[in-house]
Amino acid sequence: MTDELLYDIRDGIGHITFNRPQARNALTFPMYERLAEIATAPGEVRVLIITGAGEKAFAAGTDINQFRAFSTPEDALGYESRIDRVLVTIERCPVPTIASIAGACTGGGAAIAAACDMRIAAANARFGFPIARTLGNCLSVSNIARLTALVGSARVIEMIYTARLFSASEALGAGLITEMLPDQAALEARALELATLLAGHAPLTMRATKEALRRLRDNLPPDEDLIRMCYSSQDFREGMDAFLTKRPPVWSGA
Repeated sequence: MTDELLYDIRDGIGHITFNRPQARNALTFPMYERLAEIATAPGEVRVLIITGAGEKAFAAGTDINQFRAFSTPEDALGYESRIDRVLVTIERCPVPTIASIAGACTGGGAAIAAACDMRIAAANARFGFPIARTLGNCLSVSNIARLTALVGSARVIEMIYTARLFSASEALGAGLITEMLPDQAALEARALELATLLAGHAPLTMRATKEALRRLRDNLPPDEDLIRMCYSSQDFREGMDAFLTKRPPVWSGA
């Protein structure tokens, strides 16, 4: 499995690559688990970029071979529970996550992209959950909620009912992605540029914003702990001092 999901760190930026281009980067269960492991403890990195090898796919969902052993309802419940756990781990990753998308971004791949903080895509990207014409399964309520928060219920219904894939331009118009780049080279350059920008910003501000949005969507507890975290931090004092002395702040994430 080691070669199926690559992870390397360059200049404080973590690069995760789904590396099964011969299978359109379809995800195996070990790949999901490795992704969750990295997102849980990314180490000293400031930002994670998630992408797929090649230009044909970000990730074309879960490898169908993973379903062959399913024989009971519990198998299905266990699968959705596992995927939900991985996606929540990505959402709660302590550093910003950027999905850099080229080609097919479908099923589980689209769910991973939706769980990231930011999504940018090449013009050849295609998004969707074509399960109504393929497997006949369904998305979990948490997945539906995540997608609805991004694009609204009408778009989610259109995407799933019609089973068609949204083009990159449609995804941009719907708010599923924030930028569309002309090709793979431009996409990679922009992902790195964006990651470098975020790596220079206050980590606790971004972490609190991410968690606040998650709580707002899921009707979770209020934000007193997030406010305390930021306003009591060394970074807040550093930010004030830097502002008053007219110098760039040096963020520590503490």
